[in-house]
Amino acid sequence: MEPSESDALSKIAGSVVASEDPGRAMKAWRSKLGIKQVVLAKALGMSPSVLSDYESGRRPSPGVHFVRKYVEALVKLDGGRDRMIPKLVSVEKDEAILSIGEFQGPVEASKVLGALNAKILAGDERQVKLYGYTVVDSIKTIYALSGYDFYKIFGATTERALVFTKVGMGRSPLVAIRVSQLKPRVVIIHGPHDLDPLAVDLARRERIVLALSGAPSEEALISALKGMAPAASG
Repeated sequence: MEPSESDALSKIAGSVVASEDPGRAMKAWRSKLGIKQVVLAKALGMSPSVLSDYESGRRPSPGVHFVRKYVEALVKLDGGRDRMIPKLVSVEKDEAILSIGEFQGPVEASKVLGALNAKILAGDERQVKLYGYTVVDSIKTIYALSGYDFYKIFGATTERALVFTKVGMGRSPLVAIRVSQLKPRVVIIHGPHDLDPLAVDLARRERIVLALSGAPSEEALISALKGMAPAASG
């Protein structure tokens, strides 16, 4: 089933607003859709140079109102028989969840963190029991999952480790969790050497255990988790 126009609007706009670099995120969507900057600028009623300044970050970060106008223009320009937005959103949604599994019984959070060579940055993992895990591609999650789709990453329970890979500085995943009604018990970030202090602060505010994984690769990380969850489904 193709995403509706409003669904596409919310997913794209959400990915831009949550991005650590909104201008770059806007440009990424425009490029994926094959829409020329000059064409989009005309649809927005502005000069290509001004639009270029927004996309490159030379102008201050655009507000929510401008982002909505930008995304609405993209959706309109993507109209026609060979629409790209539904295809992109559907594919990214399917690929966002890299692995998900439920443990056969409660597992100490410290054991999961140890298996992923994770360093705790916020929260207290002692006495925390986990019942599953989900590994998601942070970029595709922010681009493709919103509303009900985001809830799917929690599997059978929120008492799980939610692992984000391909992370820049860690702000976007924690912002996405901040606005979600469901909260994972533990969040593990894989990718950067250090996290944005805002990400750590958000984890503390949400009372979430936040850790930074030193696993050598995404594959090694997933393999370690699957070894702890024979009932893994992905």
